[in-house]
Amino acid sequence: MESEGIKVEINVEEFDRVAREVFAPVYPVIAEQIKQKTGITRGTCLDIGCGGGYLGIALAGITELFIYLFDKSPEMLEIATRNIAGHGLQKRARTLLGDVHEIPLKDQSVDLVISRGSIFFWENQQKAFQEIYRVLAPKGAAFIGGGFGNAELKKLIDARMGQKDRNWQERINKNIGENAVETFVKTLGTAGISKFEINRGEAGLWITIWK
Repeated sequence: MESEGIKVEINVEEFDRVAREVFAPVYPVIAEQIKQKTGITRGTCLDIGCGGGYLGIALAGITELFIYLFDKSPEMLEIATRNIAGHGLQKRARTLLGDVHEIPLKDQSVDLVISRGSIFFWENQQKAFQEIYRVLAPKGAAFIGGGFGNAELKKLIDARMGQKDRNWQERINKNIGENAVETFVKTLGTAGISKFEINRGEAGLWITIWK
């Protein structure tokens, strides 16, 4: 992965283990929040930076959406493929290899775009947002950010991740701290996107975009 132009080496198996063991409780909560916020339950969904596909799979369980699990890591997509099969979703989900800065899908072909956590690794957030807006269909929506479901889950994850990574809280403060909203407002404006909402609270930060 890359963050602000700097290569970040990811241990895929460790990353997936943390997703399964530490973050597992947040995915169904966030999936329900996406469903309630956007009201989109049918059509096509693109889960950007999906990792093992846990958020997209959780959303598939409560909607009729067809899910593209999209990541730039072939190793991550191998795990996502296993998870698709494990949930019996072979007819409603598939993996897609590529980069958010050049999404390999047609214009206006996706009803819903979701992403949890990957935004902080995008090398060029403006270009990524423009690509997301390009693939969104009319009346489509995107739900992107770094939320933890609710304040209680965030506290639990902060405690566990703080034990694993002494820089955890510093990164969280940088990614979703007080200055993050202003930064994202500017980036979205520069990207030519005007219809959006940014919510920042105890459970994290989410950007909702409508088309």
